[in-house]
Amino acid sequence: MSKLVIVGTVAFDAIETPFGKTDKILGGAATYIGLSASNFNVDSAAVSVVGGDFPQEYLDLLKNRNVDIEGIEIVKEGKTFFWSGKYHNDMNSRDTLVTELNVLEHFNPVVPENYKDADVVMLGNLHPAVQQGVLDQMSKKPKLAILDTMNFWMDIALDDLLSVIKNVDVITINDEEARQLSGEYSLVVAARKIHEMGPKYVVIKKGEHGALLFHNGNVFYAPALPLEEVFDPTGAGDTFAGGFAGYLAKTGDFSFENMKTAVIYGSTLASFCVEKFGTERMQNLTDKEIYKRLDQFKSLTQFDIELT
Repeated sequence: MSKLVIVGTVAFDAIETPFGKTDKILGGAATYIGLSASNFNVDSAAVSVVGGDFPQEYLDLLKNRNVDIEGIEIVKEGKTFFWSGKYHNDMNSRDTLVTELNVLEHFNPVVPENYKDADVVMLGNLHPAVQQGVLDQMSKKPKLAILDTMNFWMDIALDDLLSVIKNVDVITINDEEARQLSGEYSLVVAARKIHEMGPKYVVIKKGEHGALLFHNGNVFYAPALPLEEVFDPTGAGDTFAGGFAGYLAKTGDFSFENMKTAVIYGSTLASFCVEKFGTERMQNLTDKEIYKRLDQFKSLTQFDIELT
């Protein structure tokens, strides 16, 4: 069985959308990535940090989904990372109300010994120096290193970010971040410039407008499934990344053709994530539900046309 190392936050979120609001609930990039990747029967481990205030039931949830939690450090005297945000009516834009780094401020990741030879490493959104620190701990070069990042790190740690980008195979960012990182408005040109920074593959996420995959002049587009209701977009990008990484770890095929399928799996899982608040929808997802939605994706994108 392929091994997958997942690095990112395991955290508390408090979310307000036009559909309602929550108190502190389970969140964090590594949480969403782990729950999403767990649908592919891969041997995965989460590397993160939480405080003494983090409930055991949340750790058990990850463990019960076959996500190894040995790499989640518990700082008993500390408090867990907390983020609070409010989404606007269009559900694409949001305001951050509270960010409390807490134990994340001094986080030094430690990859469990038996995962240092993992085939796939998924570097969730964290300080790029921390992401590089994880790659440095691997006993062999991973067959596939995937990096997710955001505009915040472009603003405050661009040199560190450019340094780690050189060492990964895939980068996943949204369209706004791709434009900022590249200085280009056209996403095709932006992807080409980011490709020149090091990654062989560039995935640009466009929220409700799907995702683009770029590789050596080739482009693949996956739409987002039109949904009747979107309750909470929090974690959708991380869920996409988890599905993408989980499928690639399961198949061990890192070709452009298989990456296309991985993008579809990522989009499929992200479409479930937004249907309820936080991780609720992802906690009890079944294979039957996933396959049914994959079939919907297939119907959405397939057509016959005679070219004369």
